[in-house]
Amino acid sequence: MTELRNIAIIAHVDHGKTTLVDQLLRLSGTFRSNQKVEERAMDSNDLERERGITILAKCTSVDWKGTRINIVDTPGHADFGGEVERILSMVDGVLLLVDAAEGPMPQTKFVTSKALQIGLKPILVINKVDKNDARSYEVQDEVFDLFSVLDADDEQLDFPTIFASAKNGWAANEPNTVCDHMDDLFNLIIEHVPAPRSDTSGGFSMLATMLDADPFLGRVLTGRIETGTVKLNAPLRALNSNGEIIEQGRITKLLSFRGLDRVPVEQAHAGDLIAIAGLSAATVADTLCDPSITEPLSAQPIDPPTLAMTFAINNSPLAGTEGSKVTSRVIRDRLMRESEGNVAIKITESAENDAFEVAGRGELQLGVLIEQMRREGFELTISRPRVLYRTDSETGERMEPIEETVIDVDEEYSGTVVESMGIRKAEMIDMRPGGGGKVRITFLAPSRGLIGYHGQFLTETRGTGVMNRVFHSYVPYKGSIEGRRTGVLISNAAGKTVPYALWNLEERGALFVGAGVKTYVGMIIGENSRPSDLDVNPLKAKQLTNIRASGTDENIRLTPFRKMSLEQALAYIADDELVEITPRNIRLRKRYMDPHERKRASRAASAA
Repeated sequence: MTELRNIAIIAHVDHGKTTLVDQLLRLSGTFRSNQKVEERAMDSNDLERERGITILAKCTSVDWKGTRINIVDTPGHADFGGEVERILSMVDGVLLLVDAAEGPMPQTKFVTSKALQIGLKPILVINKVDKNDARSYEVQDEVFDLFSVLDADDEQLDFPTIFASAKNGWAANEPNTVCDHMDDLFNLIIEHVPAPRSDTSGGFSMLATMLDADPFLGRVLTGRIETGTVKLNAPLRALNSNGEIIEQGRITKLLSFRGLDRVPVEQAHAGDLIAIAGLSAATVADTLCDPSITEPLSAQPIDPPTLAMTFAINNSPLAGTEGSKVTSRVIRDRLMRESEGNVAIKITESAENDAFEVAGRGELQLGVLIEQMRREGFELTISRPRVLYRTDSETGERMEPIEETVIDVDEEYSGTVVESMGIRKAEMIDMRPGGGGKVRITFLAPSRGLIGYHGQFLTETRGTGVMNRVFHSYVPYKGSIEGRRTGVLISNAAGKTVPYALWNLEERGALFVGAGVKTYVGMIIGENSRPSDLDVNPLKAKQLTNIRASGTDENIRLTPFRKMSLEQALAYIADDELVEITPRNIRLRKRYMDPHERKRASRAASAA
C-alpha cells in the first residue's frame, strides 16, 4: 500500500491558498512540463474565477517520493465556514497559510480554532515573504500568540514554520532563501503530518463530507474511509446521525483523486479520500458503510446560521419575460438541493405564499446562491437580509449576533470610520498602527449594523480601506440602529423610460435606470434626495407644438445612472422593498406595488 498523508490548506481569504496548491501540483510533477494549466486551476467554478475567491472545497493529490499527499483546498471567507468545518474531519494535518505583511486576520482565527479543537497540529506557512512590507518573524510571533489565545496545547504550540512565495513557486526554512522548488515544504508535510489511521480489520465506514452532482454518475459523495476496505460493486448502506437507515444500494463507481482528476479505482483502504456514486438519497454528514454496521460515525457540529432572507416567486408585471424557472415548485426543489450539499444553509417554508426562508452565514454566501440561481434561469424576489435573534434560556433576553470586524484604513480616514461604526453600535476593542501610514482597528459590531455598510465604507475611505468580518458570539440586543436616511423615487406608470422625463427627475436625486428601460408601477427607479418616498412619472414626454423655437431645441444629456450589483441592491433596500432578480436584470421595487396598498401597509406598520 502507498504511504498516505491527508492535509487541508486553511487561511484568510486572498492569502494564497489556491495559488500554493497550483505550485504543489506543478512542482511535484503532476503536470507535464509542456502542459498548459490555467492559473488557480482549483477554482473551477465560474463565480470563483470572477470573484477571485474559493467558494467550494475541493480535493486533489500529489505524489512525492513514494508518498501520496491528498490535499483539500478550503474556502477563505467566513461565510463559507460550513465547508471548512466538515473538511477538517477528513484530514490529519493542516497547512495554516498567513500573509507575511497582513499577519493573522479574523478568518485565520476562525479556521485555526476549528483545527485546534479537533487536535490537528498545524504547519505554519508564511506566504508572500517577497513583499516589500513583509515582516515574517513578527507574523510568526503573532501566530504563536493567536494559538495561545485559542488554548492550543504544548504540541500544537511547537509548530514548524516554512517561508514561501507561492506565486513564484518556492518555499524554504528561512525567509531570505530564494530557490526554485518546494522540497522543504514537501519533506515537512511527510515528517510532521501523521499517516492516517488505517483500521482495515472492521467493515467499511465513511462519513460523507462533500456532495456534488455528476451528469453521468448522479449523486457523488466524498469523504475519508474511517475503517475497512471498500470495493467496486460492494453493497452499501447509508445511516443518518441517529443511526436510522436512509437507503441501501451498491457502489456503481469508486473514484480516487489523482492531480486535478477523479480516476476510477477497484478498491480503496482506510485513511484514503474517495468519492462514491450509487446512492440517490444520502447526503452530507451521513455515514456510508457496510450493511453489517449499525452505528453511525460522529460528525462535527456546524455553527448555526446568523442571517436570513426571503426567496419568493417574481410577481411583478414583468414576471416570466426573462427567465425560464418562475414557479414556486422549481424554486423549492432548487433550494432543497442546495441545502443537501451545503450544511451551513437552512431552508424553511415561509408564512407568505410561494416564499421560502433561506438562512445562512452571511450576505456573501446567500448572494452567491442567488447569483447561481439567476444564471440557471430563475426569476426571484428577495427581501432585505435580516439577522436571526435568539432568546436567552435563563434571562429571557433577546440576543443578537455580533461580528469581530477588523478594518485596515489610512490614518486620515480612521476618524470617519470610527464614527460610522459607533452609529452602528460597534464597540472598538483595539487600535494599532499597521505600517505604511495605515491603522488597524478592531470592533465588535452587531451583524445587523453591518448590513449595507460596505459600500458606504468604501466611499468613506476613497476605496482604500479593507474590512474583514467573522462571527464572534451572541450578546444582548444593543438597541435600534438608524437605517437608510433617504427615500426612493417610485415609478407611477408602466412602459419604457423617456430621456426627457429622466432629465427632469435628475434634480430629485440619483437615478438607477437609463433611457429606454422597461418600468412598472411600484418599481424603484432612483433615490430621492429627501427622506420621504416620491411617486414620479418616468414616461412623460416633451409636449410638441406647431410653433418653432427661435433656437435649436436643447440637447438632453443624462447623467450616468447608478448601476447596482446584486450585493449592493440587497444591502440598499429597506424592509418594505424587494430586489427582483432575473437572468437579465436586477431591479428594485416596493413590496406593495399599488400606491394605495402601500399607504395602508405603512399606516398598519406605524400603528403596530
